[in-house]
Amino acid sequence: QVRLVESGGGSVQAGGSLELSCVVSGWTYRPKCMAWFRQAPGKEREWVATIDSDDTTYTANSVKDRFTISEGYTKNDVNLQMNSLKPEDTAMYYCAADSRCRGVSSPDDFRDWGQGTQVTVSL
Repeated sequence: QVRLVESGGGSVQAGGSLELSCVVSGWTYRPKCMAWFRQAPGKEREWVATIDSDDTTYTANSVKDRFTISEGYTKNDVNLQMNSLKPEDTAMYYCAADSRCRGVSSPDDFRDWGQGTQVTVSL
């Protein structure tokens, strides 16, 4: 059974940094695409960044200069380094994975999801 577990969320002041981690277990092979999405209360789920099995990364323009997605300790882990955090970054952050890279930025492109980790940024 595929399982994705996020960690690293928390509360931070504006301008601070956090690093999120996602560990994927239950795969018999490495996911082709892994991504981070976020969802604030009352808003649609928003794509943040994706990394594929060739280590090519894709990042949303809204966070491009501040967030970096990377492989974790193993090729089945993915991290999201978040710098210069703003109150508008406050959201539940979700890790997603798929065995194919059908696309990189739509929730529909990813089959497996974690439960999320909360990030709260205050002034």
